Amino acid sequence: MNEKVLRTLEYNKIIDQLTQKATSQPGRALCQNLKPLTDLSAIRLAQQETSDALSMLFSKGSTSFGGNRDVSMSLRSLEIGSTLSAPELLKIAGLLDNVNRIKSYGRKQREDEKQTSLSDYFDRLEPLSALAGEINRCILSEEEIADDASAGLKHVRRSIILTGEKIHSQLTSMVNGSYRSYLQDAVITMRDNRYCIPVKAEYKSQVPGMVHDQSSTGSTFFIEPASVVSLNNQLKELAIKEKEEIEAVLADLSAQTAAHTQEIAENQKIMTFLDFVFAKASLAMEENATMPLFNTEHYINIRKGRHPLLPPKKVVPIDIHLGRDFDLLVVTGPNTGGKTVSLKTVGLFTLMGQAGLHIPALDRSELSIFTEVFADIGDEQSIEQSLSTFSSHMTSIVSILNNADENSLCLFDELGAGTDPTEGAALAIAILDHLHTRGIRTMATTHYSELKVYALSTDFVENACCEFNVETLAPTYRLLIGIPGKSNAFAISSKLGLPEYIIDAARAQINAEDKSFEDLLTDLENSRVTIEKERLEIASYKEEIKSLKEKLQAKNEKIDNAKDRIIREANEKAREILQEAKDVADETIRIYQKAGPGASLKELEKTRERLRGEIGKKNDKLALKAKEPSRAKQPKPEQLKIGDSVKILSMGLKGTVSTLPDHKGNLFVQCGIMRSQANVKDLVLIEDETPSGLASLKNTHTGKVKMSKSFSISPEINLLGKTVDEALAELDKYLDDAYLAHLPSVRVVHGKGTGALRSAVQNHLKRVKYVKSYRLGEYGEGDAGVTIVTLKD
Repeated sequence: MNEKVLRTLEYNKIIDQLTQKATSQPGRALCQNLKPLTDLSAIRLAQQETSDALSMLFSKGSTSFGGNRDVSMSLRSLEIGSTLSAPELLKIAGLLDNVNRIKSYGRKQREDEKQTSLSDYFDRLEPLSALAGEINRCILSEEEIADDASAGLKHVRRSIILTGEKIHSQLTSMVNGSYRSYLQDAVITMRDNRYCIPVKAEYKSQVPGMVHDQSSTGSTFFIEPASVVSLNNQLKELAIKEKEEIEAVLADLSAQTAAHTQEIAENQKIMTFLDFVFAKASLAMEENATMPLFNTEHYINIRKGRHPLLPPKKVVPIDIHLGRDFDLLVVTGPNTGGKTVSLKTVGLFTLMGQAGLHIPALDRSELSIFTEVFADIGDEQSIEQSLSTFSSHMTSIVSILNNADENSLCLFDELGAGTDPTEGAALAIAILDHLHTRGIRTMATTHYSELKVYALSTDFVENACCEFNVETLAPTYRLLIGIPGKSNAFAISSKLGLPEYIIDAARAQINAEDKSFEDLLTDLENSRVTIEKERLEIASYKEEIKSLKEKLQAKNEKIDNAKDRIIREANEKAREILQEAKDVADETIRIYQKAGPGASLKELEKTRERLRGEIGKKNDKLALKAKEPSRAKQPKPEQLKIGDSVKILSMGLKGTVSTLPDHKGNLFVQCGIMRSQANVKDLVLIEDETPSGLASLKNTHTGKVKMSKSFSISPEINLLGKTVDEALAELDKYLDDAYLAHLPSVRVVHGKGTGALRSAVQNHLKRVKYVKSYRLGEYGEGDAGVTIVTLKD
């Protein structure tokens, strides 16, 4: 790709933005050298790598390659057997630590996670954690080696501390003792890395030792007392040994590192590449860019493309397609309308896409592979070369015509401008026709009406314009393909205050053909605006209808779900209430049957009142209650007749009047098998129907009793393992249920054992009125362990 087009289309500014996204110096260098590719498979791979890195940024967050430093010189030194310095070793350890973090970042989060185009790079990274840990253990900073880096170094440093303490001890005794009056200050100082004391000049001879320095005034001599000379010498020797031990530690670490130079070099290469790929992904994230599709048919289809160098909040997205229905696009319209931006957007997207960069456009935008992109945009006139504006443009155009082929993309801004309009228009048409004939994809901007006519009258050539609002004198920056643009010179001049008589005079200068052509363009523009407005209204109505439909559907689903839930809950509640009422009915029947003819009426009335209260509670549980009968339906005592159908409100039971009310209004109501006393105020007349009794018992014309529970009664009861009291209580309830269910006979399993349970069962059966007969089971029925009970009809 020629360097000129990279500058013209400002590709270098995109590269500068990309470079800022890299976090390491080697990565930034790789970004700076990025150039568009021409091999389709390489481009698709580069795009996929950017896409995979972008997905990782979205799912795992950002990462840093700052520890990736250029260690190539250090690795060369190791290869020839040199010893690395502490800073060089720390740089390698920092690289390995960063490798470890990046490898963890690239590790799969799930076992079923698919391989990506970057998975192999992450897998090939070798953190060499043991080597990095050893370097970091031994080297604390660029100027400090750890005491325990080696046993020898630890011993030497311990000796240095002890020797220094001895020197301090002796000098302290001198400073605070007999030499105190000889000293300028009671301090211990260092001169030439040896411990000294500051002695006044007049007492120099009183302190035996070596003079190392003198103050600028000459009043103080820095003397190393003779008693510590030997210790200072030892300290000097220990410092030399410490240096030797440090060199040994660095040599050992260098030898360990030299064994892994290939892995380290490979790590740096991969880290640099990953930093470069993630820089592309970060730029795509910032620009909200997507991966374009590529074809080899030289077809371009940009959907809502935004020029990446314009402010995102101000740029207007444009739709551009070129190369399928037409191979030459002529864009017209007023100045500052966005023609040049549209031109640059096409060229810059092509360069970015072929460089493996995502483009700021909607997904499924398509680009093609071009071996060269040529652009004649801007003014390149040169005083030194005596080139005018027209000459500079023509020089560039000549170069383009000589080098362009069917695999090239050509972009021209204001083609034919800078000279006589008639000749310029003729040249522009000839140049574009030449490129069109050769099948070269071309896009050009112009103000010439002749080019609009050429586009209208030539196959596979299309007009386009940048929309302009005459009312506001502002461009909308929308590119409209298929519509030639107007310059709007007269309308703009009128809005700006140019007198109408001048504008009328100018119109008179235009020939009839040009005037009719401009009027046709005006009519087309007005029709387009009207159609566009209607289209937007229709789209708005469709969206509104769709929204209302979705809301209605959601509402219906909600109602259906609520209906199902309410019915289900009501059925469950009703089932519970019916079951509780059945249990109360069973208990009532047992009580009345057990009472016998000699029972106390007072006790039975108490029991009846208690049961009436329980039934009232059951009625209160109903979620939906029938409206209370009006006062008009409540009968007067004289209105009641024997056999009238009534309902006892407090008990919720229906029955028939069996006695007339007394002077207090009390009477008896027959509710199924139960005869209940009630007051006339607690009754309401109901429509004649077959009276129902306790637990929804219904008397049929055959006299048979049907119950909701009758179908669930087993013809056998098992009393094995129960005490006599438990067994009789359970047997009593079971016989009630079986009798009400009209079972002809039942089988009572009590076992043989001692015979106590069998005797108790049979004695109980003698007292049950609805037991017709009973006998022990025969062979095959359970023998003496079973009693067969026959119930009355």
